[in-house]
Amino acid sequence: MVELSGVLGVAMIALGMVLTPGPNMIYLVSRSITQGRRAGVVSLGGVAVGFLVYLVATNLGLSVVFLAVPELYVAVKLAGAGYLAYLAWTALRPGGVSVFAPKEMPHDSARRLFTMGLMTNLLNPKIAIMYLSLIPQFISLEAGNVLLQGFVLGSVQIVVALTVNLGIVLAAGAIAVFLARRPSWLRAQRYLMGTALGLLAVSVATDTSAPAASD
Repeated sequence: MVELSGVLGVAMIALGMVLTPGPNMIYLVSRSITQGRRAGVVSLGGVAVGFLVYLVATNLGLSVVFLAVPELYVAVKLAGAGYLAYLAWTALRPGGVSVFAPKEMPHDSARRLFTMGLMTNLLNPKIAIMYLSLIPQFISLEAGNVLLQGFVLGSVQIVVALTVNLGIVLAAGAIAVFLARRPSWLRAQRYLMGTALGLLAVSVATDTSAPAASD
């Protein structure tokens, strides 16, 4: 039986993570604005499958691989930090454009939208850290069936993340219109997102925690 404190803990962490700007949010917002809500929902489907891949892989022993080869875990984190730093620079550089600013982008097929959503999530360092280091901390050996606990807690994260992301997809267009009428707000949003991404990049790069074993 999964402890209620564990469920609540994972839910709160998942909420905080999904509300923090990152690759998933940027991709979903950009596609929702340029191709409409349907494209955003299809992209979110790919993101959902990415969550499932992490859920299954982590509970079936991915964390053990990283424990055995800690250098690989460090490499994954540094690569993720570099990607976040690049996104931060894209937002903060002179001439940068807000993710909510309308822009011309090629209209991709549903298959490509789904695949890009999947790959964006699989390469998202926030998600890797959550599944490899954070969620396992809420598993209680005394509660029995560690594998089941891992799947249940991971499912809680997925429900929270998909619910919030769906709201972002559905509201992206309205938010874009609202900000377009207020250029100073659009500029402030770009700086705030860039700063948040930069701080997250530093946090990921300097994090010294190790992946927790889930079995």
